Amino acid sequence: MSAASTVTPPPAVTSRRAPAPVRRVVWIHYGFQFFFGLLVWVPVFYTYQRVVGLDDREIFGIQSIYYVAFCLFEIPTGLLADRLGLRRSMIGGAGVLLLANLVPVAAPGYAGFLVHWLLIALARSLVSGAASAYLYEYLQRHDAAWFYQRAEGNARAYSLVGKIVCWPAAGALMAWLPASVYWLTALNAAVALILALRLPALLGADPEHPHATAKPASTWRTIGGAARFLRRSPLLMLIMVQGIAVFTLSRILQVNLFQPILTVKDTPVVWHGTVLAAMTVFEVAGAAVSHRVRRFTGDLAAVSVLTVVMAASLALVVPAPGVFTVVCLCAFSLVAGLVYPVQRKLLNEAITDSRYRATLLSIESLIDRAVCAVVALLLGSFLATGRLQTFLLLSAGAAVLLVLLVAPLSALVSRRQRATAGTAS
Repeated sequence: MSAASTVTPPPAVTSRRAPAPVRRVVWIHYGFQFFFGLLVWVPVFYTYQRVVGLDDREIFGIQSIYYVAFCLFEIPTGLLADRLGLRRSMIGGAGVLLLANLVPVAAPGYAGFLVHWLLIALARSLVSGAASAYLYEYLQRHDAAWFYQRAEGNARAYSLVGKIVCWPAAGALMAWLPASVYWLTALNAAVALILALRLPALLGADPEHPHATAKPASTWRTIGGAARFLRRSPLLMLIMVQGIAVFTLSRILQVNLFQPILTVKDTPVVWHGTVLAAMTVFEVAGAAVSHRVRRFTGDLAAVSVLTVVMAASLALVVPAPGVFTVVCLCAFSLVAGLVYPVQRKLLNEAITDSRYRATLLSIESLIDRAVCAVVALLLGSFLATGRLQTFLLLSAGAAVLLVLLVAPLSALVSRRQRATAGTAS
């Protein structure tokens, strides 16, 4: 499959139905994503760490170490997935996540939480590229690659539904039995591990399959091969850059900016959870119907347009009154849900050599999180000086500028690739 296909999808693919064996594996993958991502402690981990004796400096110091560790783990774990197999990487990630959530129960102190977060970073790094790559590779090898975008969107939607249902109960669980949020997350990780073990090995040239047609390359050969592939694929590089705006806007708003925005807008704290749940509902809705975007435009254009809409929603938060602020946040989340599966599909289709898929996806994830780390540092200084609204406007403007720079180049490169493919045929 050539990268040129990213802008010329076959018509009416959403009306097709995948074969029953393929649907079964896809549903197992849905379950894995659901339980692996269901971290019950997310809404209360700050309060929990304060209760067990950590102060703010220790808590946020651990968070800084976590982001650095995530970046450091991304490339090695991607290489590991490419060499040992995507399924094995997912199994390892679920196992590490299970261990990570038992550590705070056994050692509820600074050292315990530091180890906990380092293991969380390792687990997420093992799975971040491998899970998406496994799904794409499996569908492609069973002549169902057309189903990937819908499957990716559904997986994200189901994962978000789990958070909507479980996160509101986190506070009550902590009041009843503080460590229960970690026990339940460990249970979720155990279920994810069982589901990963039930996934079939990939057929064909995959190192985990006993009849693989190619042996896994050495680490340096894998790195060199991935680097050469990236240099020869300008469209892939542009898609990665385009994804920076999507991931950074989504991550910074939904994780770092959410509560400061509501606080500035004088929204009572008791409503913060309700607003977050509403945002998640809209993100679920967007993710569930993301495959329908292709009825109106190509994938490259869709990512550009939707990124601009996300930026506009963020900018409108500045002058918006309280209620309209919530509307803007929900609109932002809806568009974020729409754009994420489209961007992931573009990225996977641009990686035409499956030997380096997990490594290249890890590189993309590393770049995204490195940019988020820098933006988070800038956010801290803006918040300290009371310039939240300025930060929102600058973030929106930077995202639009990036789209204006990348979108024409992406379209030009894509047209050239289609022309080259047409000449070759």
